[in-house]
Amino acid sequence: MPNQATARALESDIVSRLARFFPEATPVRIPIKLSRTKSNGNGNGDLTNHENENVFLQNTVIEFGTPREVLFMVDRPLEFADRVLVESNDGSLHAEASVVAVQYHPERTAVAVRFLKHVPNWIVKS
Repeated sequence: MPNQATARALESDIVSRLARFFPEATPVRIPIKLSRTKSNGNGNGDLTNHENENVFLQNTVIEFGTPREVLFMVDRPLEFADRVLVESNDGSLHAEASVVAVQYHPERTAVAVRFLKHVPNWIVKS
């Protein structure tokens, strides 16, 4: 598994470069399911009316987080202002967010998304 470890280290390094633009960013390792949302445009982040319109993108890992943003790698194209649903595997995080920053790399993209609504206690600093 040394190649997998090397790939993970490279991904974390790429995301850490994007994290420099987010001074509050803390390293975390939270597996998530990422879906593209088709928002009704009201911006309130209410997922109850259009949850069935979400399109699964991929599983990934949140590498850095702030109280308002999460940063991760994707291998599917995401662009500024795209809406996504971020769901942790354990169900503790379920929030709609909007892409606020991207850094393109060959075959992968580092992405930062900002929650559309306040998500209480999703990240706890010790």
